[in-house]
Amino acid sequence: MARAENAVGSKGRGYRQLEFDGFEILVGKADADNDRLTFGIAEPRDFWLHVAGPAGSHVVVRNPLELDELPHPVLERAAELAAWHSKARGARGKVEVHVCRVADIRKPRGFAPGQVQLKRWDAVRVYPRGLDDEPNPS
Repeated sequence: MARAENAVGSKGRGYRQLEFDGFEILVGKADADNDRLTFGIAEPRDFWLHVAGPAGSHVVVRNPLELDELPHPVLERAAELAAWHSKARGARGKVEVHVCRVADIRKPRGFAPGQVQLKRWDAVRVYPRGLDDEPNPS
């Protein structure tokens, strides 16, 4: 079944924006942009994703309804984007992606732009997939 995915223009912004199944997904573009996205734009109740290990974009899924968890298709799509917009993009298999609430992220003094520390998180494994890529069979 095809899912609704609409990219919104991001020119001049430090993040890409798209809508998937009624959820707004924001994808940071660079290290300083990631900091602005995570600590300036995202709300504490929003969900935050990042590939485990390698450098990559911060991905935020807006959560205005304050859901306890994201619907699985939305979580999977956001994780695919986090994997794609990272150094793990060329991985042959699935990539681990951390997911948590923005409230569970902190930036200790002295950390480089884009670098954060997570208090608690869950992990999902997905194939990296960009905006124009067809879904991989699971």
